[in-house]
Amino acid sequence: MADLRIEELSASNVVAANSLTLKPGQEQFVVPVSHSIAEAYVNPTTAWPRVVLEGDDVVGFVMGNFDADADQPELRSCIWRINVAAEAQGKGVGRFAVRALTEEARSRGFDQLTVIWESGEAGPEKFFLHLGFEPVGETPYGEVIGAIKL
Repeated sequence: MADLRIEELSASNVVAANSLTLKPGQEQFVVPVSHSIAEAYVNPTTAWPRVVLEGDDVVGFVMGNFDADADQPELRSCIWRINVAAEAQGKGVGRFAVRALTEEARSRGFDQLTVIWESGEAGPEKFFLHLGFEPVGETPYGEVIGAIKL
């Protein structure tokens, strides 16, 4: 997957992004892309929705949130969503998407990127820990708050 690139979510790629399929069992850990699209529309000044393409194929979706004034520190510079197509998992797509998001956060002057995940066997915890995120707290719902210094 050497031919990866990131593009803004647009009319030309939104259907493909919304059609990404996950591995069995992962659905319970990921909000559908359609929800992210709606959130990005409602919060256009803080949301950063992007697709990851391999050639002309959408193989991933990532959405960041950048709001230096957010009341909750974990939401100031964070990965809001990340979805990687089942057949593209384990091939660097997620790592590429997170790297793009960290570069964007750094360019906006943030020194940390956070992510919130739910623990579970098919969940994303191992992925985020492998990338260097460290647990720094917990939400009131028992989800893990992870952070990485930029």
